[in-house]
Amino acid sequence: MKRGQLRIYLGAAPGVGKTFAMLGEAHRRLDRGRDVVAAVVETHNRPKTAELSEGIERIAPKMMEYRGATLPELDVEAVLHRDPSVVLVDELAHTNVPGSKNEKRWQDVHELLERGIDVISTVNVQHLESLNDVVEQITGVVQRETVPDWVVRGADQVELVDITPEALRRRMSHGNVYAAEKVDAALRNYFRPGNLTALRELALLWLADQVDAALAKYREDHRITDTWEARERVVVAVTGGPESETIVRRASRIAAKSSADLIVVHIVRGDGLAGVSTQRLNRLRELATGIGASMHTVTSEDVPNALLDFARGVNATQLVLGTSRRSRWARILDEGIGSTVVQLSGKIDVHMVTHEESNRGFRRRALLMPPERKVVSWIAAILVPAAITALCYFLLDSHLDLAGESALFFVGVIFVSLAGGVAPASLSAVLGGVLLNWFFVSPRYSLTIAELNNFLTIVVMAMVAVAVAALVDISKRRATLARNASRQAELLTLFAGAVLHGADLHGLLEHARETFGMRAVSLATEKDVVACVGDEPARRVRDADTAIESGDDRHWLLLNGHALTPGDRMVLGAVASQAAGLVRQRQLSDEAQAAAGVIETDRLRRALLSAVSHDLRTPLAAAKAAVSSLRSDDVEFSPEDTAELLETVEESIDQLTGLVGNLLDSQRLAVGVVKPQMKPVYLEEVVNRAVLGIAMGSRGLRRAAMDRVKVEVGDVAVRADSGLLDRVLANLIDNALRYSPRDTPIRVTGERTGDRVALTVVDYGPGVPTGLEDQLFEPFQRLGDRDNSTGIGLGLSVVRGFVEAMGGAVHAEPTPGGGLTIVIDLPGVRQEPRDTPDTAEETLR
Repeated sequence: MKRGQLRIYLGAAPGVGKTFAMLGEAHRRLDRGRDVVAAVVETHNRPKTAELSEGIERIAPKMMEYRGATLPELDVEAVLHRDPSVVLVDELAHTNVPGSKNEKRWQDVHELLERGIDVISTVNVQHLESLNDVVEQITGVVQRETVPDWVVRGADQVELVDITPEALRRRMSHGNVYAAEKVDAALRNYFRPGNLTALRELALLWLADQVDAALAKYREDHRITDTWEARERVVVAVTGGPESETIVRRASRIAAKSSADLIVVHIVRGDGLAGVSTQRLNRLRELATGIGASMHTVTSEDVPNALLDFARGVNATQLVLGTSRRSRWARILDEGIGSTVVQLSGKIDVHMVTHEESNRGFRRRALLMPPERKVVSWIAAILVPAAITALCYFLLDSHLDLAGESALFFVGVIFVSLAGGVAPASLSAVLGGVLLNWFFVSPRYSLTIAELNNFLTIVVMAMVAVAVAALVDISKRRATLARNASRQAELLTLFAGAVLHGADLHGLLEHARETFGMRAVSLATEKDVVACVGDEPARRVRDADTAIESGDDRHWLLLNGHALTPGDRMVLGAVASQAAGLVRQRQLSDEAQAAAGVIETDRLRRALLSAVSHDLRTPLAAAKAAVSSLRSDDVEFSPEDTAELLETVEESIDQLTGLVGNLLDSQRLAVGVVKPQMKPVYLEEVVNRAVLGIAMGSRGLRRAAMDRVKVEVGDVAVRADSGLLDRVLANLIDNALRYSPRDTPIRVTGERTGDRVALTVVDYGPGVPTGLEDQLFEPFQRLGDRDNSTGIGLGLSVVRGFVEAMGGAVHAEPTPGGGLTIVIDLPGVRQEPRDTPDTAEETLR
């Protein structure tokens, strides 16, 4: 069966019109004669959206029971039985009610797609998994319902639904998104202009990346290698040499002028033996990161073609290269990478950047032998031809012809090349040719050569000897480099493993000291020593036998002991960078802890002032007003009015008493002196005791507490501290009574699940905005004090502290139909028969 197609309307923010756009597409398909049904359409009581949904066949939802409530869910079986061509399924990121076949709605949608049904759905950018934490940082709201990015990326069509922040806020102020009583709070919080602008940018960038990925896939599927200038991309090629940073900075300026992406590519030859130092590559990576570029490494012997293949693969429009470091004479023999790239670049623009290292030619040491073998090599270049001449002249002249004598000279040149390199071998070849001509070629004892064959023999012998010597020298050098590279790789792996396995700074330095047999190793800055190991470690750079700078230009690795080879210094350079990284990591960790402490202290201070300003000032003002009225001589109050004013004073004092108690409880939790006495506790007893305590403590809530609270805990027991649980329930029930309508009940339920018990306090009040439930439990949190009529003060932070102290957990969730449900999870105990009092009065007796 052909898989159905998925079309998703991606919203930059709630209220931009995703569902409206989905319904509009449904009507367009209906007009074209398609069989379209609506399985899930969330109108959110918006009149225009509900009006647009008319005329579309609806499939009734499947009603699911959960914690005493009946909730509608997508009925997958009913949709499959109806078998339409197109089905509308709103809110793709929705989490299904526990007990459903699938956990997430997008999984239901995939079932429909597998049966060949086209699906049109919606999702907001804040529900994308990859952007969830970013949206939380921007808005401060945690989105618990998310959908994996691959689900949205896998859609056949993704259309962005977007309007300007000003238009969305105007739409909200007109009451087209939320009810009138919620508009002001929403505009001040989630729907601030800055938040909406940031969400809009996130949506545009995410969708742009998907478009770019789709273009890359299309080019790959259709084997298109030509550059399509749909988007400017600048690739800068670096060798890792001293000019690389200059070239990258210049490329960054070129990319910035055209608002292009910048990609740094380092081409490494296939053998990997002519690389650059780790410190230089680290600095290059840091530079690329700092300017917002990505860095890639490509291995190839054919540098020009590899570079162009990479540029075409990323659809680059511009390529930046540095001018050649080779001399003019070298470029005569080989035009070089830059010229080759320019000739083969096609539609890619090539920029050649000059730098200080250009035209410097080859370094002499690349052609000469190592310094420690210089004298011996040049002596061998002179003595070996002389020795062969003496051997042939005095012993073998009568037995060998010119070909045999030439072969001996040839062997001598190869021997010299093994000992000293190409330059001594060239001298040996020239000297050997002269001696061969003087002593063994007719006419003898002159540089004149009578026969052309003899002349060609000498010349070819010299040329072949030099060529073979060069190859031998290169092979030997590469073998040496390979051995050194292997050893360095082993050492780098060793040190990297030490860091990954938790070695601290002293452990890393001790590891380096033991590996290289040094007497002492220390890590120091210009002012002091950070760490040191060994006997009499150096404390300043001038006191060290070997000083190696780390990649951050601040720290030095100081070593005392024997001399080190260049390869060892390279490895120790990486160790120095790792050590500096450990120091920086420790500093950042300390700074983060200190900053977190300061931020937390400041947050608590501000929150405490906010709580005190509200929770203290309000009852104090009410009590003062009541007392002032009673003391006034201008008005004569009736006994009923006097009783009402006195009740106001009493209620205000009760509120102050509760606040002081919560503050003291918070302090006890902060200093860790709360030590629960865990024992079996029957929920019915502790709930009735909490309700009775509320009724006894506040006359205004007495009747409400006795009449509105419905206890449905049955014969369930938990392992908890009776006193702490009493305080917890008193706080929760008191909050529910105060912040929910007087004609709605407060339900307290208890349900056993395995060895755990879920204790819930359910109200049907205004609730809290989605995503802000966790903020209720923050110390001194009243929803940011933005809406004091629906907020909850200090009490819930005490609730969380007490519940966690008893080994439980607490969280808030919306009540189906409106309101707030607080769920407390506690360890349960085995049921035992008992006589249960039925009412709070019996508990009191």
